[in-house]
Amino acid sequence: MLDFLTTIAFLMNGVQEGNPLVRWALVAAPSPFLGLLLVKLAALGLGLYCWQSKKLQLLSKINLGFAVLIAWNLLSLIVKAAQPASAILVE
Repeated sequence: MLDFLTTIAFLMNGVQEGNPLVRWALVAAPSPFLGLLLVKLAALGLGLYCWQSKKLQLLSKINLGFAVLIAWNLLSLIVKAAQPASAILVE
């Protein structure tokens, strides 16, 4: 859920999606929101599959990957938000 929300936030702030699969889903779906939602639902389905089939080590690695993605999304938002402020400071 946090990855979904931070992705929405950085897309709304003009930061481009870095994942080629998600970037494709954003343009291929009838709406970018729906494309993103479908990708995240697929990821949730894979997580549920890992949990049900007791692939807990793989699920732990996936969770770590999503934690890194959320951190990246937040960093992207901070960098984007800081750009106008740095332009003012330079002048």
